[in-house]
Amino acid sequence: MKKILYCLFVLFITTPLLYGQSTANTNLVDLVNPLMGTQSKFSLSSGNTYPAIALPWGMNFWMPQTGKMGDGWSYMYDAEKIRGFKQTHQPSPWINDYGQFSILPITGKLKIDEESRASWFSHKAEVAKPHYYKVYLADYDVTTEIAPTERAAQFRFTFPKADSSFVLVDAFDRGSYVKVIPSERKIIGYTTKNSGGVPSNFKNYFVLVFDKAFTFSSAFHGKTLAKDTLELKAGHAGAVVGFKTKKGEQVGLKVASSFISPEQAELNLQRELGNDSFDVTKEKGHKAWNDELSRIKVEGDNIDQIRTFYSCLYRVLLFPRKFYEFDKANKVVHYSPYNGEVRPGYMFTDNGFWDTFRAVFPFFTLMYPTLNSHIMEGLANAYDESGFLPEWASPGHRDCMIGSNSASLIADSYVKGVRGYDINKLYDAIIKNTENAGPVSSVGRFGHEYYNELGYVPYDVKVNENVARTLEYAYADFCISQLGKSLKKPQKEIDLYLKRSQNYHNVFDPESKWMRGKNKDGKFQSPFNPFKWGDAFTEGNSIHYTWSVFQDVKGLIGLMGGREAFVQKLDTVFTLPPIFDDSYYGFPIHEIREMQIMNMGNYAHGNQPIQHMIYLYNYAGAPDKAQYWLRQVMGKLYQASPDGYCGDEDNGQTSAWYVFSSLGFYPVTPGTTQYVIGSPLFKKATMTMEDGKKFTIQAPATSDANMYIQGATLNGKPYGNTFLEHADIQKGGTVQFNMASKPSKVWGTKPEAAPFSLTK
Repeated sequence: MKKILYCLFVLFITTPLLYGQSTANTNLVDLVNPLMGTQSKFSLSSGNTYPAIALPWGMNFWMPQTGKMGDGWSYMYDAEKIRGFKQTHQPSPWINDYGQFSILPITGKLKIDEESRASWFSHKAEVAKPHYYKVYLADYDVTTEIAPTERAAQFRFTFPKADSSFVLVDAFDRGSYVKVIPSERKIIGYTTKNSGGVPSNFKNYFVLVFDKAFTFSSAFHGKTLAKDTLELKAGHAGAVVGFKTKKGEQVGLKVASSFISPEQAELNLQRELGNDSFDVTKEKGHKAWNDELSRIKVEGDNIDQIRTFYSCLYRVLLFPRKFYEFDKANKVVHYSPYNGEVRPGYMFTDNGFWDTFRAVFPFFTLMYPTLNSHIMEGLANAYDESGFLPEWASPGHRDCMIGSNSASLIADSYVKGVRGYDINKLYDAIIKNTENAGPVSSVGRFGHEYYNELGYVPYDVKVNENVARTLEYAYADFCISQLGKSLKKPQKEIDLYLKRSQNYHNVFDPESKWMRGKNKDGKFQSPFNPFKWGDAFTEGNSIHYTWSVFQDVKGLIGLMGGREAFVQKLDTVFTLPPIFDDSYYGFPIHEIREMQIMNMGNYAHGNQPIQHMIYLYNYAGAPDKAQYWLRQVMGKLYQASPDGYCGDEDNGQTSAWYVFSSLGFYPVTPGTTQYVIGSPLFKKATMTMEDGKKFTIQAPATSDANMYIQGATLNGKPYGNTFLEHADIQKGGTVQFNMASKPSKVWGTKPEAAPFSLTK
């Protein structure tokens, strides 16, 4: 009995440590679930993610492919079969993929086409980690393992006893090439399959080297084996190699690729894999992820919240993709997805700034200034190579979304002190945006001529999503003004963009107190339905977009009639039923359905335009309401499970919202130096800055019930502001929050405690 009591006592005192206090020494990689968000489909997104087996910001990702060749939904959690293991560069199912090819082990009768070769699998026999993937292919009695590097990977296949064991390489359709070289146990080739945004000479060159000699070698085209053919260029080419295997025999494969040349692919293979074994590559990947995840240590009693945090942090660290390589002299070079040339310097891609300007890039500015500097250099290179800044690159310009949000990334980076790139070139580039439409409607400013003359993009001039454009252009103009100040540009120029940053007034309807389309003659469009999705707005309605006045929330408060009226308007978003008008689309797009089923009124957290909205309570003296609703969103709409998001994850943005919000603050207005305080989820969080300084957020009494801030101290001194300054975080220190179960009607309620707004 004493032994039982002793064991229970030990369990009691150690359980909190297992769930929180021990995170300082925990293997954080094991807390990540790469399958979070994969239970998605066209009609309903729970993230629209896939398990990206990769290193942080890696040039190449790997994934198990359950979808048909060319299907944006390449991995679906509810699928039953795997068609291959694909090298992927897909940032979103809506953008789709490029530079893709797949590898699949097979036993028995050789099957080439993807339908017949697909094998049953089970999640019970699947291991998915950021740095490692393993699955059992039931139809072939083969276990496949993958361990990636940034530009290469190792595979390990465990075969049964068989006279006919194969590995198939599918270079996909739309133009591909393969060559089998048995004497070197090697396959080389290229794939051109893409979804747009590439020059005419685009190729992804690959090289595969096996550790076992072939007893069978052949190329194939389409569904047909090309007998006695080891080299083939076709619309759809591939290769198969075979061996005799013993029971439990492991066959190793090293694979790398390059967008530059076959020789560069070989160089990437040697540089990143060399003589490393599979297990060494796996351990290096584990260390790379653990090092990055360990930059933020969170501690608390709820292991599910901790798992959700690190699963989200993993997503934040995937994009944008490093689209550069190292040449023989170890110099940084890249294939330009804009002009097809090989150029010196950094290049990043696979990102939609409409999504990620909000929190992903502010996170990099805060935690990864050197990386951010390289990204800025990459933007300058993209401008040199195409004449415009990218807004949605994959790998080059893609016609998706609106705005000129590159201005936000650039201004936020520079205003917060990131250096090491040609800021004057980038300033010129964002000024060019204000006066030009680019090669696709998402680049530059579509409708700029109306905006610059009238102060808004009219509803009736055949420029879609006009109110959303007006609001986003106005915010970008604010960012330009702040960057202009930092660069000491002429005051006249600064004043021009400050004036334009107030253009949100021009689409605010004083009668309904919502943003509303306005015709060229100055009259508001009619009839007006604030529940109508699309039309004047982007993937949302007026109820969502009215809050997109990041630069001047106090000005918006004034338009709505003051702080009390503003708070009531914010409340309305949650108290309205989830009604909608989908007539613009003709059916409920998935973003509509996701809002409808979440039981949070008209709040549509599954899409980006409204994600900052809850923090706006702070500007009107009601931070307790922000604290309440932030906890509802964190608690109800996120979990580290296949259906763990409430809409598209979108290159880290929806994850970055959770990372910031669970820490207790959020960058409402990139381009300023402030982060707006919310409700810290963890009892303790330690952020290690790039220079080693540590900033600690302490909320020892926080819990599901204790969500309300009663008071705060910063480095031991009372702190009453509802925002934190970037410099205070960067230099290290401690902020401590006193949490309780009832709202404080004192802390953070005074007007002077509110965050930055242009209106004083």
